[in-house]
Amino acid sequence: MLKLTNVSLRRGAKLLFENVSFTVHSGQRVGVSGANGCGKSSLFAMVLDKIHADTGDFSIQSGFIIAHVAQELSVTEQAAIEFVIDGDAELRQIQAQLIDAEQQNDGHRAAELYADLDTIHGYTANSRAAILLGGLGFKQADLNNPVSSFSGGWRVRLNLAKALMCRSDILLLDEPTNHLDLDAVIWLQEWLQNYAGTLLMISHDRDFLDAVVGNILHIEQQNATLYTGNYSQFERARAERLAQQQSSFERQQKERAHIQSYVDRFKAKATKAKQAQSRLKALERMEIISAAHIDSPFHFEFYQPERVSNPLIKVEKASLAYGEKVILDGLSLSIKPGDR
Repeated sequence: MLKLTNVSLRRGAKLLFENVSFTVHSGQRVGVSGANGCGKSSLFAMVLDKIHADTGDFSIQSGFIIAHVAQELSVTEQAAIEFVIDGDAELRQIQAQLIDAEQQNDGHRAAELYADLDTIHGYTANSRAAILLGGLGFKQADLNNPVSSFSGGWRVRLNLAKALMCRSDILLLDEPTNHLDLDAVIWLQEWLQNYAGTLLMISHDRDFLDAVVGNILHIEQQNATLYTGNYSQFERARAERLAQQQSSFERQQKERAHIQSYVDRFKAKATKAKQAQSRLKALERMEIISAAHIDSPFHFEFYQPERVSNPLIKVEKASLAYGEKVILDGLSLSIKPGDR
């Protein structure tokens, strides 16, 4: 379980959270949404104990293992499959202890460690890692290639596979479908649907969120609200809440204007002064309802150019390669104004 109680958080001078409270229970799959810069990544940093709340309480159930995708891209000569298996830290620890026990001829300790390996399914680690890599688009022939031989996008996939390899209680994913093709996205979607732990995922892929999560944590205006349902259900619920809030705001504004008008008219009259004073106190005690805040829509347009060249783009017998790997060879194309 992950719980925030009256948490406030600043990054520099910017206030991200103010008195935020919510609870994520074990096994929930939660999509984290909100505008860029609202605090989504800072929430992940708090979960990873990299930053701490300025005020309030933040807690995670003791002993929980947290997995996340590393941001840095490794350039190690380690084989891809071994790099991914490193994601299971407990497995690697047992393997190291086993080597040490065997070097010291400690048969009893070695037997205990072999039993531990069996308990954590250590004997299937290679096959599990291979399945993860295959699902993310790696070919069988790639598994023993060094990590440094892959491009940046493929190393991002290796980092993702390493995070999935961890037998975690909480999994943090930040835009996991970036750098993935459609086949890999579909595979990851199915994998996450079967994930038994707690998932917190930042994503702008609405279809992916709809298929994977059962709750949406929406961050806006230094607050965070946990909604039940997938992203489409969240959008409808939020729209209804904003409409109700705006309606309540408008009703209250009319009521306040009516009371203020009465006070202004009769506060100077001796026969009505007591009533006017009573209504003025009621106005002061009234809890203010804020107007509904809706993110400003984003508009853009393309201006008509004064002149257009024809063709817009022309390529003749072009070749493109990454190192010695040829991607395009002998490409010729012409794109004219109005082409689709």
